[in-house]
Amino acid sequence: MSVAASAAALLLALAASLALLASAEPPASERSALLAFLTATPHERKLGWNTSTPACRWVGVTCDAAGSTVVALRLPGIGLLGAIPPATIGRLPNLQVLSLRSNRITGTIPDDLLQLSALRAVFLQNNALSGAIPAGVGRLGALERLVLAHNNLSGPIPFALNNLTSLRSLRLEGNRLSGKIPSISIPGLAAFNVSDNALNGSIPQSLAKFPEDAFAGNLQLCGTPLPPCSPFFPSPSPAPGMSPIDVPGAASGKKKLSGLAIAGIVVGAVLAALLLLALIVFCAKKSRQQSGAREGPKAAAAAGQTRGVAPPETGMTTSSSKDDMGGGGGGTGTSGSAAAAAVAAGAGTGEASRLVFLGKGAGYSFDLEDLLRASAEVLGKGSVGTSYKAVLEEGTTVVVKRLKDVAVARREFDAHMEALGRVEHRNLLPVRAYYFSKDEKLLVYDYLPNGSLSAMLHGSRGSGRTPMDWDARMRSALSASRGLAHLHSAHNLAHGNVKSSNVLLRPDYDAAALSDFCLHPIFPSTTTRVGSGGYRAPEMVDSRRPTFKADVYSLGVLLLELLTGKSPTHASLEGDGTLDLPRWVQSVVREEWTAEVFDVELVRLGASAEEEMVALLQVAMACVATVPDARPDAPDVVRMIEEIGSGHGQTTTEESARGGTSEEERSRGTPPAVPTP
Repeated sequence: MSVAASAAALLLALAASLALLASAEPPASERSALLAFLTATPHERKLGWNTSTPACRWVGVTCDAAGSTVVALRLPGIGLLGAIPPATIGRLPNLQVLSLRSNRITGTIPDDLLQLSALRAVFLQNNALSGAIPAGVGRLGALERLVLAHNNLSGPIPFALNNLTSLRSLRLEGNRLSGKIPSISIPGLAAFNVSDNALNGSIPQSLAKFPEDAFAGNLQLCGTPLPPCSPFFPSPSPAPGMSPIDVPGAASGKKKLSGLAIAGIVVGAVLAALLLLALIVFCAKKSRQQSGAREGPKAAAAAGQTRGVAPPETGMTTSSSKDDMGGGGGGTGTSGSAAAAAVAAGAGTGEASRLVFLGKGAGYSFDLEDLLRASAEVLGKGSVGTSYKAVLEEGTTVVVKRLKDVAVARREFDAHMEALGRVEHRNLLPVRAYYFSKDEKLLVYDYLPNGSLSAMLHGSRGSGRTPMDWDARMRSALSASRGLAHLHSAHNLAHGNVKSSNVLLRPDYDAAALSDFCLHPIFPSTTTRVGSGGYRAPEMVDSRRPTFKADVYSLGVLLLELLTGKSPTHASLEGDGTLDLPRWVQSVVREEWTAEVFDVELVRLGASAEEEMVALLQVAMACVATVPDARPDAPDVVRMIEEIGSGHGQTTTEESARGGTSEEERSRGTPPAVPTP
């Protein structure tokens, strides 16, 4: 009987414990935080969270063994839409695992998530998060897994990640992160991936152990395990006043050479130079003898005079008098100057190469050597090449575009650049200089510090930035239209690559400038290089043959971008990825939901120009007509936009065509008309 009584008592105690466990519940504050999160975040799947069932039994919610607190929240792929509401998930103080992957979450990473000191794993991949990775992530000392892949995150990778000493997996691939990779030295880090971003510079030695795939898709990254860094535009640049011997690693390499080895190198170099000089003298003497025997003294004298003739007048100016060698802009003179030969190095074709200035670029006072010594910062990479911000020693700042896959010969390249150098308009950014050699083709532009229209429209949305108001957008629309109309009517040139990243802003918005115009003739024919990314007209099949009507189509997409705030390159507007921007706008307007088209940032700003917005929408829809002949010409687009709101632009098309040079030079920072002494 005593055994039976003991068993009964044990069963009774067990039942009581189970009942107590079943009734255990997280604090009311955690329940209300979860309900607030779900209520404020639209979602496609019904989760069945309600107050009649314990929170620990809700879908996606995991509690600790005692059922007294929430330790995990897993809601992957349930159709969550919009930003993570503040003061919701951040009120779960013991949360260890957060998984909201494969939803449509937007906005930035909330600050209150960075207060959850117990977090061990964060999975936010495959969403639409934007803004920077906050440096406060370094406060999550218990974090073991951080996965933010395939979002729209931008800015640098924070060095504060080094504080996460327990981190075992860091995945940031498929974002828009930029800058250099910090030296992350975490002993237990076993998985690392930053591929398909916009990172630049050399890969830190502490991360060189990871495979090449972990860094692929960053065109400006170099070093192990990727190919070694190029000496052109070195990154990072030495600090001002720092000699090469002061660069880390330079002195250690030099110490490895003994005095005997250095002496041998010097002697060998001297002998090689003497031998080369003797060979040159011998060849020159023999050439003169043969020329005299064949043509007589009179012909020889004529040849000697020709060698001293300056290059013919072509409207272009070389960087300095020491560069009077042929091959740039039609020059035929020759020179034995060692300095000129040094500048010409790298041509690789037997003809000299130099920096050739065009139009008002003659007001710049630097040469190629100055340019190659400049400190350089990657501004971005596009379909035609990579752009650098180059700060010269004298303080001048220019933009250098390093072209890739140029498909034309030197003479054709020279002629085309000379034609582009004649283009001058306040709403166009012309080429100021160029350099052509076998291995390098460079274009030099004025530097506009205000950035691009694309960055202004789409950069770091929701992170406290000041959005573009309606007046600024209308001025940008006018600027782009006027620049395109001038190209078409005054120079009979098609732009070929109209897009928001090629609209560069100045302090006065009505002087924004179209850049990268008419570069298509120097590249090989392709269906994907120029005019792609949602801006290309449907009839375009050859990138080297854009038409005026194709330009107008691209301008129409740009106007829709200004109106909707949506980028044509991310046009999966309903989540299915099937509609481009013009077709999406057409579908919305067809259902008589026109108000749904306009950018929510304009609505938040309280824009009161609904009539103007609708009128500009009609202009944009005319520009993106499927049939090219149904589209207006660029000058007509300018006229229609000016009629919508005359107060948005400070000058009309006729006024900008007549003059305005001084205002243009003030807004652009154009160099003086004559070279600086």
